[in-house]
Amino acid sequence: MILSRVAASPPEGSSAGSPLSAETPHTPAVAVVIPAYHVASRIPGVVSRIPALVRWIYVVDDACPEGSGEKVRAASGDPRVQVVHHEKNQGVGAATITGFRRALGDGADIVVKVDGDGQMDPGLLPGLIAPLLAGEADYVKGNRFWDLESLTAMPWVRLLGNSALSLLTKFSTGYWNIIDPTNGYLAIHREALRRLPLDKISRRYFFESDMLFRLYTVRAVVCDVAMPSRYGDEPSALQTGAVIPEFLYKHARNLFKRVFYAYFLRDFNIASVELVLGALLLFWGITFGSLAWIRGGVHGAPATAGTVMLAALPVILGVQFLLSFLQFDYRNVPSRPLSTTRLPAQRS
Repeated sequence: MILSRVAASPPEGSSAGSPLSAETPHTPAVAVVIPAYHVASRIPGVVSRIPALVRWIYVVDDACPEGSGEKVRAASGDPRVQVVHHEKNQGVGAATITGFRRALGDGADIVVKVDGDGQMDPGLLPGLIAPLLAGEADYVKGNRFWDLESLTAMPWVRLLGNSALSLLTKFSTGYWNIIDPTNGYLAIHREALRRLPLDKISRRYFFESDMLFRLYTVRAVVCDVAMPSRYGDEPSALQTGAVIPEFLYKHARNLFKRVFYAYFLRDFNIASVELVLGALLLFWGITFGSLAWIRGGVHGAPATAGTVMLAALPVILGVQFLLSFLQFDYRNVPSRPLSTTRLPAQRS
């Protein structure tokens, strides 16, 4: 990995002399991380629109064949910009994690991740970090589903895919209060970021969903901030058909881990009992009922009322226990921010 800083005089409206300059005490230091891969024509415009409240901008060139990092270095005169190069392509998650590490090392209080393709409006950044400044959350992400009018700009394939992924993510991460999990416009508080096992987070397209799973394991508070959908003519590197099996497997794995950690390893409560009883009763009812149905078909004998009840009652009770578990899990969403001290608000 190679680090370089864009050295130039501060442009008008840049961070030099801004409220978040390094000389200003007691002011939250905000950093922006921009993964760069096949965005050489768009990333300079993204960098130029980063607000002055940001102290550092890390452009992580993930071995981009277009030389996105070099493009930023040549086009930007902003002294806040640092360009980091990966010698080999590692994925958007790996590039973001590299930026996270750099921001933590430089002392950032809040780190924002912005994509380099221009779909995310840097002007929305103050609203995105507002819950972190107010001490209401540890991690904030965009939500493109709030504004119904702007959803017309989202391709219907992405709309359906995001809806299905939202449901899967609720189960696997435990954050039942959020939607649009693949939204990469996000901000995280330093206290939450330093507790995450960054080496274990998915390096590629499952990054955002895996981040949520890891945040739940440290009991971080996550919230959504409404943002409009923005789509241009930029190509998507995500091959939907290729990632569906991977996403299903990883969501199932994270669901098992989360439930085991939360309800059997770290704690054992009434929800744990409901889950075990519900699963056993449902399995018994379905298995017994299926065998009785097959046996009746082979011998031509209808099932008796008692046989039907022995199959139906465990299924009904099992479903009720599992619904009770889900209700408990819904109420178990983390609600106390990890950051015990409230960050001071931005100065005007």
